[in-house]
Amino acid sequence: MSSALDAFASYLRDHNLPVTAQRLAIADVVLGSESHLSAADVARELRSRGSAAGLATVYRTIEVLTRSGLVVERDFGEGFKRYETARDTPHHEHLLCSVCGRVTEFRNERLERMTTLIAEQHHFSRQGHRLVIYGTCDQCRRGPI
Repeated sequence: MSSALDAFASYLRDHNLPVTAQRLAIADVVLGSESHLSAADVARELRSRGSAAGLATVYRTIEVLTRSGLVVERDFGEGFKRYETARDTPHHEHLLCSVCGRVTEFRNERLERMTTLIAEQHHFSRQGHRLVIYGTCDQCRRGPI
């Protein structure tokens, strides 16, 4: 079991929640992914592994993962939420392809400094920011090969 999966099992026990095979399978998909997954993506991946769980169970487990601090919820305005692991990475932004839905993370120090300067110029006490750039990824722009 991975350390993140162990941490989730400990969180469940510490909060008197059942540690079930379904919850661990769902957590394994989410915590083991490098992608920004939707609940439907998680359910699809579970089926491909031969370990199905209902969508309601997936949503409830993802909610617990989020409360545990192991997973971060992202809302890119698509009508559904995506989830990514809360790894030890610095603050980052996202590029979202409006054709295929691919999410690309990026970090830019100049952008970080600029948001602080903008807040200061407006006498605003900055607590954080979030940026999503919507567009078409290179692969979708080129079309099928």
